[in-house]
Amino acid sequence: MKRSTHAARAAALVGAVALVLTACAGGGEEGGGEETGSTGGGGSSSEPLIIGSLLPQTGSLAYLGPPEIAGVDLAIKEINEAGGVLGNDVEVVHADSSDADNAEVATQSVTDLLSQEVQVIVGAASSSVTLNVVDDITGSDVVQISPANTATSLSGYSDFYFRTAPSDLIQGRALANAIINDGHSNVAFLVFNDDYGVTLRDVAKGELEEAGVTVTYGNPGEEFDPASDDVIPSAVTAALSTSPDAVVVIAFDQTKLLIPALSSAGFDTSKLYLVDGNLADYSADFEPGTLEGAKGTQPGANASEEFRERLLEVNPDLKDYNYAGESYDAVVLAALAAVKGGGTDGPTIQANLHAVSGADGGTECETFADCVELIESGEDIDYVAVSGVGAFNEDNDPSSAWVGIYQFDAENKNAWISQEFGEL
Repeated sequence: MKRSTHAARAAALVGAVALVLTACAGGGEEGGGEETGSTGGGGSSSEPLIIGSLLPQTGSLAYLGPPEIAGVDLAIKEINEAGGVLGNDVEVVHADSSDADNAEVATQSVTDLLSQEVQVIVGAASSSVTLNVVDDITGSDVVQISPANTATSLSGYSDFYFRTAPSDLIQGRALANAIINDGHSNVAFLVFNDDYGVTLRDVAKGELEEAGVTVTYGNPGEEFDPASDDVIPSAVTAALSTSPDAVVVIAFDQTKLLIPALSSAGFDTSKLYLVDGNLADYSADFEPGTLEGAKGTQPGANASEEFRERLLEVNPDLKDYNYAGESYDAVVLAALAAVKGGGTDGPTIQANLHAVSGADGGTECETFADCVELIESGEDIDYVAVSGVGAFNEDNDPSSAWVGIYQFDAENKNAWISQEFGEL
């Protein structure tokens, strides 16, 4: 193990392009905390750590659920194999977040999770869903860690809200860079009227215009209603009437209607750019070749083959790996914070998350077991996230992150081609 910084690790990765870029206290029993160098937090609890997941099992983001849930399950499996947290196995309760069009699902799921006295909730995937429930979660002194929220409005939202996915300030810059590097000068956005979509569009638009690229359509006021499929043909017609040489699609499940409409209208779909909300395997949805050459962005370092194999041990049917690493990291960080603080209650975990993420420096460690060994020996730690994100900053966002650039093949499947590093 060595002492270093996240920035130093990032500089060592080859081929990267730098962007300038608790509920109750688990029962409240005192004790059970070994001397682990706690940074405080509101007392300690020896009750088992219970992780709740609030991830999409239904709705327009359901394709993100399997890899995210697999990331949570893998982390818990490996933590328990290493002895658990403070002498107890970590428990998990999975609940459905659905999407913003079915807001009542997440609201009910949060009520159920809080009734089961979870101390940490991993989720939601959608920024809009989180904005609907974050006050209920954090107001209960339960830590919320989203593995996929990117909306800039969530930065610094609450002391109890964290995320292991970078804000759109980083992805927006990477998306714009990919478009600029491909030589496009007139770009249209097909973007749904959603907090995630609008903020990502705004960041990418600003970067493009600063580089001299014209945004011909999809400017503020030209978003489409995500709840109405009827507006998609008119949105596509309006966008193409501005003669763009590239089109960015920022949407969720509506993408399956937008792409055929663009293709039918004669647009060269190899000039399409997708984002994390719709970067998926479309081999079963479109005719072969429909997306060949199109590109997309996805926050997170490219998952190693070794990590994918571990994920397949908990879900052999995985086809996508979107945000699996970020979900895994969220659970490991929460567990390490409990160990460092000597308690599984929400306030203790919240108070120690920055420290275990490496915000105070420390010795690098890559596994839960190795990190616990260092904590118990009195050392500060710097957990090396499998997703490649840096330590939490003052807004509880990752201070740095990788954004992968992906390209679609003739079977409409995407594969990683490069990645860019960004810092806040």
